[in-house]
Amino acid sequence: MILNLPNLLALLRVAMAPLMYWFLVDRGNSVFEGIDSSWLDYFAALLFVLASTTDFFDGFIARAWNQKTELGAILDPLADKMLVLAAFLGLMVIGRANPWAIYLILTREFFVTGLRVASASKGYSVSASMAGKIKTVAQMFAVGFLMMNWPYADALLWFAVFLTLYSGYEYVSAYAKKDSR
Repeated sequence: MILNLPNLLALLRVAMAPLMYWFLVDRGNSVFEGIDSSWLDYFAALLFVLASTTDFFDGFIARAWNQKTELGAILDPLADKMLVLAAFLGLMVIGRANPWAIYLILTREFFVTGLRVASASKGYSVSASMAGKIKTVAQMFAVGFLMMNWPYADALLWFAVFLTLYSGYEYVSAYAKKDSR
């Protein structure tokens, strides 16, 4: 079955990403007239948390219920990238995220996606490492703290950048090892 529960959760994440972005960047919209911008931050953060939660559950359900599909293998990382892209670009647009940090994170994300495509075309995959999983958690915390405009959010963002670049290095190393065989 192509549209199983894990794939529907990934599609829900795809739909939440632009909505979250809208709450972040379209504050002058007449739809939001009379709503304090802090409420828009809360709505964006709530959407981000809900979307991030679907990321955990779609993978867990796919493995536990043996519902892995080719569509899911494509849709899940795409939904993740869309969510991260929407969150970080939105935060950069409203001046809460350092543009260089966002540039480094997004460059790594696109580069690793390219490596995965190249790996798949050669018949092998480069799986997420533990550093990649920790990177994802650090990015999610950084996004949450930045959305809520909390102290030390910028330091957390730079920590996420460090982990992002390190896990990117691990992907390149894993790809190089598999490619040299």
